[in-house]
Amino acid sequence: MTDGPRVSAAALDLANGKTYASGEGVFVTASVVKVDILTALLLTARDAGRELTAAERAHAEAMIVRSDNDAATALWQVVGRAAGLDAANARLGLTRTVADPRWGLTRTTAADRVRLLRQVFAPGDARVYVRELMERVVPEQAWGVPALADPGTRWAVKNGWLPRDATGLWAVNSTGCVTVGGRVYMVAVLSDGHASMAEGVARVEEAARDAVRRCGGAAAPTRAAPAARMPAAGAVAAAPLKGAGNCATSHALPAPANAAPPPPHGGAD
Repeated sequence: MTDGPRVSAAALDLANGKTYASGEGVFVTASVVKVDILTALLLTARDAGRELTAAERAHAEAMIVRSDNDAATALWQVVGRAAGLDAANARLGLTRTVADPRWGLTRTTAADRVRLLRQVFAPGDARVYVRELMERVVPEQAWGVPALADPGTRWAVKNGWLPRDATGLWAVNSTGCVTVGGRVYMVAVLSDGHASMAEGVARVEEAARDAVRRCGGAAAPTRAAPAARMPAAGAVAAAPLKGAGNCATSHALPAPANAAPPPPHGGAD
């Protein structure tokens, strides 16, 4: 038996640093951990004084843009599996994220997801690459955080969804950057205990809207408006879009501390 769905949300206003958090607890990441894996890969390459290989770049694109699990597993090996991911996340200041040997069952909190987003969207050439991929997520995965976006503004997202074998209930998560009411927010919503993926998506989007509103933002739209997307692969930088906010804009953030639902992502119980 369960007590019903759990939902935890966190939001950060990039302009003034105001934060909001609701709910508590630790959740399985499902595929949102793929941002951690890519960030760990970039740290691994930097430490070795090298660029990503062509194969690593191909895996990274598939892992983030299409949420490909085989690509994630390949890069999981490169970064050193659970121990390597834990080491990388410690360097980034994530204090409540613990990797699991089955990467999709890594545990985390909404607050740690926002901490990671701060690092991803801080200035830096390597981080531009992560943002670029998150802004090119395939349309069928553009739910959750993008549903809040002002019309015509960029958003960036990595979602995760996973039916749990033990209960048959769904974990549904959404993390990313979005412009709402002309202000840029980092938003993370983690949840579990849903009877279906669709139910989870609806609850996640409701929680994301509430987090942004309570963080001081204007009311977010109830449906996703058509959003401008990143250019095709290869264009590392793009001219800012018209409008008051843009998730691709650099911000002065703290440096690191040292239809039918798609197939489930993130491993199995």
